[in-house]
Amino acid sequence: MASAGGAAPFWRAAGMTYITYTNICANLVRNCLKEPFKAEAMSREKVHFSLSKWVDGKPEKPTIRSEGSEH
Repeated sequence: MASAGGAAPFWRAAGMTYITYTNICANLVRNCLKEPFKAEAMSREKVHFSLSKWVDGKPEKPTIRSEGSEH
């Protein structure tokens, strides 16, 4: 729910996207865990997704990407 005249969320004011903000928060939580929970959580931080550009209303062939935490 967006506020009519309120300030922007702090993550947006800081020049980052919500996904970047949540990735930073998740990384902080993972780093605070004790072993063996930390190792298990770190093994799940890698993300796989497909990216497809649209041209003239039709999707092009998707590319598969994998990314881990930036920190």
